[in-house]
Amino acid sequence: MARLAKFIVALALATGVVHANLAHAQDKGTLDPQPLPPLTNPANPKLAAKELFGRKLTPTRGHAEVLGFYAKGCLAGGAALPINGKTWQVMRLSRNRNWGHPRLIALLERVSAKLPKAAGWPGLLIGDMSQARGGPMITGHTSHQVGLDADIWLTPMPTRELTRAEREEMSATMMVAETRLDVDPAVWTPGHTATIGAMAHEPEIERIFVNAAIKKALCRETKGDRAWLAKVRPYWGHDYHFHVRLRCPADSPTCEAQPPVPAGDGCGKELNFWFRDSILHPKPPKIPPKPKPPLTLANLPAACRQIVMQP
Repeated sequence: MARLAKFIVALALATGVVHANLAHAQDKGTLDPQPLPPLTNPANPKLAAKELFGRKLTPTRGHAEVLGFYAKGCLAGGAALPINGKTWQVMRLSRNRNWGHPRLIALLERVSAKLPKAAGWPGLLIGDMSQARGGPMITGHTSHQVGLDADIWLTPMPTRELTRAEREEMSATMMVAETRLDVDPAVWTPGHTATIGAMAHEPEIERIFVNAAIKKALCRETKGDRAWLAKVRPYWGHDYHFHVRLRCPADSPTCEAQPPVPAGDGCGKELNFWFRDSILHPKPPKIPPKPKPPLTLANLPAACRQIVMQP
């Protein structure tokens, strides 16, 4: 089991989803977002890259390209998911994180259109995707840097258009029981299984991150074809939303892929690990680890400097 724990931690680091930096679906936005103040010396090589990317509100022109890894990269030619669609609505508009590679935009639009029939959901509530030019974020995620990640609330879209205030202040639905051992039967429905399954069946989807209790429910409820379960990976957090990730697109030769998912449906020993008491209720370390220094432009692909420095 110790070897399994080390393997999962190593695999987690390879995915670019870091527990300490997960953005929470419950974090509220603001109705009056203020622009960040200008940087005194944007050319400072020691400046955190997030300070530069966080100030770019529009994408670069030209064709779309993913540069680097999910947790260490940027995005050229990004596209915005419209804040309203027939089968989706974007949440937390003040964050300006509804950007992505055009393939991600097309996938969200395509899959959401299937849900009224496939899952009985009117549509999706879309949380954070990427910034206009990708890159590290000032708050929240470690990943979501290359326009291939999107958080989707585990709350079905209402049949009406949400107000701006609701998009900034309403909370997503907590899906995990207080024991942390399973989903909450009062809120979990077959529609959740159908929605996540509809996403996982898309060939472009590389991984879907969920809380281990949600993975357990999916393993228990899925009959017949179970191959798609391999893409659904348990991870800390993700109690209120699931995180979809696309594989590297063919038009992005410098996009860095992550290791393939292990064989099998992931419903055995690998899943059991997440329900150990030491994982559910970890003890704080005797010596708190030192925070990692933020990424600078030198840590990102060389082309990202040009991407973020463009007007």
